[in-house]
Amino acid sequence: MAAIIEVKFYNTFLLKKTVDQSNQQPIWDGSRGIPTSLEGYSRGGVASAANNWSIEESRIRGGYNNTNVDYGVKAFLVEDFPEASIRSNSLIYSGIFNSRTGINNTNVFSVGQEITKSADPANGSIQKLYAEDTNLLIFQESKVSRALIDKDAIYSAEGGGSITNVNTTIGTIMPYAGKFGISRDPGSFAAYGYRKYFSDKNNNAILRLSMDGITEISNYGMRDYFRDDLNKIDDDLNGNVGSIVGGWDVHNKQYILSTKKVNTTEFNTLCFDEDVLGWTSFFTYNPEQVLSLRNKLYTVGANADGTIKGLWAHYDETSPRGSFYGTTTKSSITFVFNPKVSMSKVFQTVNYEGSNGWQVDSFISDATGLDLYGTVYESTNDKTLNVFSYVQGSYDDAGAVYPAALTPPINRAGFDRKENKYFANLVNNSAATQGEILWGMEISGIKGYFATVTVSTDSVTNVGGPKDLFAVSSNFVESSY
Repeated sequence: MAAIIEVKFYNTFLLKKTVDQSNQQPIWDGSRGIPTSLEGYSRGGVASAANNWSIEESRIRGGYNNTNVDYGVKAFLVEDFPEASIRSNSLIYSGIFNSRTGINNTNVFSVGQEITKSADPANGSIQKLYAEDTNLLIFQESKVSRALIDKDAIYSAEGGGSITNVNTTIGTIMPYAGKFGISRDPGSFAAYGYRKYFSDKNNNAILRLSMDGITEISNYGMRDYFRDDLNKIDDDLNGNVGSIVGGWDVHNKQYILSTKKVNTTEFNTLCFDEDVLGWTSFFTYNPEQVLSLRNKLYTVGANADGTIKGLWAHYDETSPRGSFYGTTTKSSITFVFNPKVSMSKVFQTVNYEGSNGWQVDSFISDATGLDLYGTVYESTNDKTLNVFSYVQGSYDDAGAVYPAALTPPINRAGFDRKENKYFANLVNNSAATQGEILWGMEISGIKGYFATVTVSTDSVTNVGGPKDLFAVSSNFVESSY
């Protein structure tokens, strides 16, 4: 039998009829009380196929004496322009959240209030937000700005400004001096104290934001390096991108930066030290994330194919020195000998102060100018043989070398020690060039205005233990031309 339900207004809720299988009573969205004589329900306890028809009801959930919605208000609105609009340079905020009082309006966006704040669209999209005390730092692609939180700046006719409490969530956006931003690399951001570090790939710059504004820290001895390195991270034609990862090392108080080239497995990880205002070290690990927790540094490592290796705690004394993600690599230092810069010299020895376990991987002079040989231009360098470490270069009179059992007296083919200082002669290993009478091992030392030297830890002396290196020097004489 059909039933007629009168609806007084059109602001109604759509309710669906179901059957409670426990007692075979009809349920309308959880509300009971709908007449059982309505079509689609059988008092015999058998639900018919018509159970799923629905009605409109003016009361919420259709329950007796439940709340009525206001008369004359539509249940929906028709937007004149329903298409989505992406405003990448704007901020929008919802109602407040207060766990103490149980208020949660995070899903409330009132159209009757001014809940948006827009930055200059000419500076690109907003990539990073950082709250600092009563300021909100806004990092766009080409600009860094700050906005007051729960305050605003009031300016006089003469241009003077003062801060006042007003009923606003995000106040006036005030840009920092300089046309710098964070490009599209928010992952390079790191903060410690009042200093914030980030990269601007578009300007080939690494930046620090502090109390005195924005400083280009990539200019501290590394301007040419970052100019070339950041250019290799650009997107390719297929849409592949490189990345820049940054983080703060709370253990050593350094900013860690890792750049990853596009379409290669090549990466460079290095650190900036505020104490010396310079970039002090390169590292052999490839981090996907860099984070500090309390007084420890952690990184999440990545393999060459991009897969994650896992979380790694740095500076752990139970792990070998130079070990990252379970792989141990040698430590090395590259520097330049350049005394008396305008004098052509012959470098005869190499010496260092520190612990044993260091070797010389390369000792190379500056390159000559380009000479034409037939149709080929060539440039030459003088170079030496590798210099073994104190242990690795040991041998006895019987000819046995490390690690065979040695009998005294022990001789040294590399570094020898005297008064706790290590020294070795340089043996020339250069190829013959035009006009030379003596070359290679027939002469000692190498000739040049300066020499580039790389020393590293060996693979036999106290592997994984600490090795100190305080100073490296070379004895030289003026070249006789």
